Amino acid sequence: MALASMAADPIALPSLQLSAKYDSLHADSARTNATLQAACTWGNTPDGGMDRLTCNNDDKSVRDWFISETKKYGCHHRVDEMGNIFAIRPGQNNNLPPIGLGSHLDTQPTGGKYDGILGVICGMEVLQVLHANNVTTYAPVAVVNWTNEEGARFPPAMLCSGVWGGEFTAKYAQGRQDPEGNSLGAELKRIGYMGPTPCSFEANPLLAHFEVHIEQGPILDVAEKPVGIVRGVQSIRWCNVGITGREAHTGTTPMDRRCDALLGAAKMIVETNRIVTETEVAPRGGRATIAVINSLPQSINTIAGKVNLGLDIRAPADSDVALIEKQCIEGFEKICKQHGLEMSFDNFWVSPALNFDPTMVSCVKQSAAELGCDIEIVSGAGHDSVYTSRKVPTAMIFVRCKDGVSHHPAEFSREEDCAAGAETLLRAYLRYDDYIRRSHAKM
Repeated sequence: MALASMAADPIALPSLQLSAKYDSLHADSARTNATLQAACTWGNTPDGGMDRLTCNNDDKSVRDWFISETKKYGCHHRVDEMGNIFAIRPGQNNNLPPIGLGSHLDTQPTGGKYDGILGVICGMEVLQVLHANNVTTYAPVAVVNWTNEEGARFPPAMLCSGVWGGEFTAKYAQGRQDPEGNSLGAELKRIGYMGPTPCSFEANPLLAHFEVHIEQGPILDVAEKPVGIVRGVQSIRWCNVGITGREAHTGTTPMDRRCDALLGAAKMIVETNRIVTETEVAPRGGRATIAVINSLPQSINTIAGKVNLGLDIRAPADSDVALIEKQCIEGFEKICKQHGLEMSFDNFWVSPALNFDPTMVSCVKQSAAELGCDIEIVSGAGHDSVYTSRKVPTAMIFVRCKDGVSHHPAEFSREEDCAAGAETLLRAYLRYDDYIRRSHAKM
């Protein structure tokens, strides 16, 4: 998703020691990065980036590869009705749901090789470490590829983890369409990944969910730290803004008699930026962006009569996101009045601010500390863990990315940082599995 992360004050968390029997287990840097490069075989672009949209042919290929590879490490597979893939390795107590290690393999149309993909690869590295050392953990483990996290082809973002987490219905999600009118449900069927399992926590539960993701921001890069501890995710709202004016001839219509929808849209973009840079939300981390503009009729000698804008609003606090939205609406209405325009405003997606589970965060924090990392971050971007956290204990690990760049072919994380992400995940997961083992021993 989007670029943004903010430092946070440390919080007190419980101590969870890792069993001494796991001291010799470590992620393999060369193997982790080889797996990452293999995962980028399908959909790579000449500029070094990725273009692997949900349910295109490259997405089918990488799904097939994911299933084939994880079978080698003792996994069986469950595919749900939204195409989410669960590669499950049995544990000692298979009456328990698996501990999930999840992220996504879909990308932006001009994305990089790390956003989402690294999280799945780190989960696969955990499987390989367990398999190579003949370790059977107490609970089962599942590496999860969540469908359509990016929302680039079928908006909104985090769509199919959202179905699993109860935010959306499967009917709604399967009916989402791309710009060509193809539905997600039809495309899942086309590539053979509309599975038989209902997409819900109740039908297909997890015990917990860890996610590794590149930071998509500059904090770790500036601090020269490979990994960070994610405390939670800031509040996000997405809105569609429709502007209706009047089409007219550019050569014959006087400037003072125009109802120019595109001119109004331009002023709204400026007003959006003013609100988050000059009002009271600016020092509190408020952010708002208009990055989608669709104007009609797209004729050089016709004044635009209709414009649709996509507005992205974010802030650490839900109240500030609501305030920014209110100020945008008020500012946009003034612009419409000035230019004789009409406006529709649809707030079509809301992701409230959240804090991750303290025990899970503690597992990450202590594992990161073993690598000399102690930076705690609130994510400015949404992730699949937003929706898993509604149902199960959840935590995230951030990996440093160069200059904080993401959603761009230049997106890059050093090999040693990718391995540090896998190492932190491995040890955080083993800590939590031990925690579950001890909890059951007391029953």
